[in-house]
Amino acid sequence: MAGWGEAEWAALPGAGPVSDGSRRGCSLVLESLERLTPTELEEQYFARFCEELAAEHEVFLPSRAEFVGVARRLILAVLQNLGLHQQLEAGELLTGELMGNAVRHTGGRTAGLRLARRPGRLRIEVRDSSRALPCRIVAEPGNETGYGMALVDALSERWGADLLPRGKGVWFELKVRERALPL
Repeated sequence: MAGWGEAEWAALPGAGPVSDGSRRGCSLVLESLERLTPTELEEQYFARFCEELAAEHEVFLPSRAEFVGVARRLILAVLQNLGLHQQLEAGELLTGELMGNAVRHTGGRTAGLRLARRPGRLRIEVRDSSRALPCRIVAEPGNETGYGMALVDALSERWGADLLPRGKGVWFELKVRERALPL
C-alpha cells in the first residue's frame, strides 16, 4: 500500500529490508507478492499467523477477489487451531465480508489481515489504504449486495473502524469463552 513503512513491507513473503524507503524496492516486493498464487500465500502465512497470534501479527494479501478466499481460509484455520469451533462460521463469513469490501471499494493494491485474542474476545481486522469509513446502507429488497455491514453488525459482538496514519482498519469482535487453565 502506498505510504506503508519499511516494517510492513518486510513482513511480506520474500521481502528484505527496503533501503531508504525506496518506492522501487516496495514495488518489487509487492510485485513478488502478487506473483504468488493464493495457495502459496496461504501456505507461507498460516504458520506465521498462528505462531505470532499473541503479537497481533498482520499478514498482507493482494487486494484482488481471488484472495478473499485466502483470508477466509486463514481465519478458519486459525480458529480451528485455537479450538474456537463455536466461532468458525461467523469468523469466516465476516472476514470475507471485510476483505471483500476492501477489494471492491478501496482501490489499494494490498490489504492487511490481523487477528488478536484478548480475554473473552477475538478481534479480526482488515486494513486498507483508503480513509473512507464503512457505513451500513439499507439494501433494496432483491439486491445481492448491500448486506455486508448489516451482517457484521448482526453476527459480531461489536465492530468499528479506526483511521490510521495511512488508511483505516475495519474490525469486528467475537465473544469467546476462555477455557479453564489446568492447575
